[in-house]
Amino acid sequence: MLTQEGCLARRALLWDSVPTSCEWLLIADPRHVLYLSNFWIHPLTFSAGERCWLLLERDGKATLLGDNFSLRSRSADPFVDGEVMVKWYDHKHSVMNRDHALLKAAEQIADRLYGRSGAVEAEWLPVGAFELLGLDHEQHSVKTEAKDVGKPGAIDLGTILRSLRRQKHADEIALMKECMRAGEAGMVRLREIIRPGISEFEIFCEVQHAAIAAAGRPGLIYGDFRAATAAAPKVGGLPTQYKLKNGDMFTLDYSVVLEGYRSDFTNCMTVGEPNSQQRHLYDLVSAAQRGGESVLKAGTRAKDVFHAVNKPILEAGLADKFAHHAGHGIGLAHPEAPILVPDSEDVLMEGDVITLEPGLYVEGIGGIRIEHNYLITETGYERLSNHVISLT
Repeated sequence: MLTQEGCLARRALLWDSVPTSCEWLLIADPRHVLYLSNFWIHPLTFSAGERCWLLLERDGKATLLGDNFSLRSRSADPFVDGEVMVKWYDHKHSVMNRDHALLKAAEQIADRLYGRSGAVEAEWLPVGAFELLGLDHEQHSVKTEAKDVGKPGAIDLGTILRSLRRQKHADEIALMKECMRAGEAGMVRLREIIRPGISEFEIFCEVQHAAIAAAGRPGLIYGDFRAATAAAPKVGGLPTQYKLKNGDMFTLDYSVVLEGYRSDFTNCMTVGEPNSQQRHLYDLVSAAQRGGESVLKAGTRAKDVFHAVNKPILEAGLADKFAHHAGHGIGLAHPEAPILVPDSEDVLMEGDVITLEPGLYVEGIGGIRIEHNYLITETGYERLSNHVISLT
């Protein structure tokens, strides 16, 4: 889980990123509520898909807003000073529209916002909340009675938060490492069970069990659990009932999600002994990954990382068979900045957590993709994922 120290540090960075005239911030994206308070509605509870809002005030106060069932569905204790809870369900009476319960919670703090400049995550706040709180739709800030004196103007709070999210704090990295250790357990299980006749779905079930058992608590997994054949070298998505055949290449590109954070790494294995053409593809993507690693450090342009990954593939005359990014950022979303593509304007920053994932998909041979996760440092990188990458 995230730590109080980490949440408070992220709040301080957020306050430094908005105008000093801004006295309060209403956070509505569930990922950002987590990022700043450690409040997360677990997706495996009956309140999955619901949300609470977080009010931050310049004096340091943090208040969660929500209904009684959403607030108690949290995965861990949040680091807040108080809660505004509206009773939505009491096992005796009919329930109201659950979104209205959230609005009623916001109504209870509206008086203390009037006349004070503030900003909201406009993309996540419903129109009803704008009307309730007297917010300016254009400027995303509260209207004051004093001719909007000191109003901060258009504050793109969501974009500010997404930018801050790139540079991971120690508690975020620790949580992502937990995801990676769980993911590695699933990779080990794949090696134990891959064989002709096993279905993609059976592999999914076995990998899921191993990963969640290693995590030691409920979590989610998603990704590509698919066989790549000579006839269909590039496939992805959730597993099917297809049964692996000798000569297939199986791609396990998946994420383990714990408390909203995730890993994302890949290995491709052959069913049976790889042939010379499959080994050639493996050698190329391995060289591509090493090429990307050679330029990883803060200050490197994302496009330059892509070109370093692509270089051995280009020299082999297979650039048209590498049909996706060379990697991307991960954390609370997938993918997130920086994006490693030819025309990216991103620049690597210290604290970025990224992937490198070269792939090749050749008809008549099959498809292969490999991937590791890295923490970008001032002078290079720390590789965070430790799974074995090999064809067998």
